[in-house]
Amino acid sequence: MNKKDLLDLCWKEFKPIVTNLGFILDDIEYVKEPKGNVLRVYIDKDQGTINIDDCEKSSKVISDKLDEIDPIDEQYYLEVSSPGIDRPFKNNRDYSKNIGNLVIVKFYAPVDGEKEIIGKLIDFNDESITLERKDKTSNYERKKIATIRLSIF
Repeated sequence: MNKKDLLDLCWKEFKPIVTNLGFILDDIEYVKEPKGNVLRVYIDKDQGTINIDDCEKSSKVISDKLDEIDPIDEQYYLEVSSPGIDRPFKNNRDYSKNIGNLVIVKFYAPVDGEKEIIGKLIDFNDESITLERKDKTSNYERKKIATIRLSIF
């Protein structure tokens, strides 16, 4: 099974399981690392943060489902974790969750002479984000943004 088909199957099979546990299936990746192949499943919550017990509970049911459907022929490791506080935003839920927070935005090319900015995320839509910086509100096109993540400083 190719990687895209594997990830599609995992999304289809894991999403209802994770949702039933009260979590959100945030992302899935299958990567080759020095220790071997890793199927990494990221879970999140609408409110609060994911803890080790949440990961352990999810890992058990996901592992049981993997044993049942057996989609991977080679040896691999299963990891279930939270997305992490400093990861780039991947979807609109990440933007929604961070309204009112300071974010770091990196652009593909300089915008108004700046390649990276920090500001408070005020709003967003499919085309742009609104940031407040130094008591000034500005809009930035999402297509010009290389990465955006929560500022942890």
